[in-house]
Amino acid sequence: MTFTWAPLTGDSVDEWAELLRAVEAEDRTGDNYSRSDLLEELTLVEPAEGTCGVWDGDRLVAFGVVYAGSVAEPVHIMRTWGAVHPDHRRRGLGGRLADWALQAGRTVHEGLFPGRPLSLHAYVDDANEWAGAVMRGAGMLPARMFHVMTRDLAGPLPESVLPEGLRIVPYEDALEDATREVRNAAFADHWGSSPHTPESWRRKVVGLETFSGKDSFVVQEESGRSVGMLLTFYYPADSEVTGVREAWIQIVATLEDWRGRGVAGASLAHALAHFRAEGYGRATLSVDTDNATGALGVYHRAGFELSRSATAYVTDL
Repeated sequence: MTFTWAPLTGDSVDEWAELLRAVEAEDRTGDNYSRSDLLEELTLVEPAEGTCGVWDGDRLVAFGVVYAGSVAEPVHIMRTWGAVHPDHRRRGLGGRLADWALQAGRTVHEGLFPGRPLSLHAYVDDANEWAGAVMRGAGMLPARMFHVMTRDLAGPLPESVLPEGLRIVPYEDALEDATREVRNAAFADHWGSSPHTPESWRRKVVGLETFSGKDSFVVQEESGRSVGMLLTFYYPADSEVTGVREAWIQIVATLEDWRGRGVAGASLAHALAHFRAEGYGRATLSVDTDNATGALGVYHRAGFELSRSATAYVTDL
């Protein structure tokens, strides 16, 4: 069978969305994408080199994307995402797509950070055994496990109790730089994390349509210094499929000098009460199960429960 390989463009998003609907019907990972979601994804990559669509006639049957990191300190961490239509799996196309991602990752990397070390990451839902086999076949090894955890917002919610001297304020644009600095400092020792520049923070986080600033919060000292935060995303495409408004907690961060004092737990409790008042039915987040800051325990105590798990596959190029 002969396929046509070409970069994805804005003209491809309808076919891309149709492919992802077929993938979700088979894999049941809970990920749904609208046309606007995919247009936004294209803003996060170098379209000519960082995307690939595989066409069987006029039908998109597979795709791959590689995302560049913002810096290479000390390693440039890139991420790849892709899928093959269920009807075209187990015919070698997944392996060819993985080979494309490895080469595309090198190409994009050399254009940005020539001569620096590169680490390519892929996150695969553990229920998708086929995709895990493709990753291993391409030489990518399992390195870390992540839990996706969900908290129903019906019933009693935890009480928000902040340490003395702190306050929780709503996110606003004036806090953009402060939240970036908190995130970079808090995640400096997190596996798979690299710092954001002002440009990447706006382009990849707070400037996205899916970022919900009105559902996000910052923890401050009385002086106004920001020491923690909770940033929320909202994906309407998921709500359209499930009928439930879900607040996706993208980032929970606390500076090291305030860890272990209940800041994250108070932030979560505050956000959960806010979510319910705003008509959300549940809250969801993802956590590294080997997180050294005790985040997994914080989320359990806030009432979050495991809904699914994923493995990070890694290869150093």
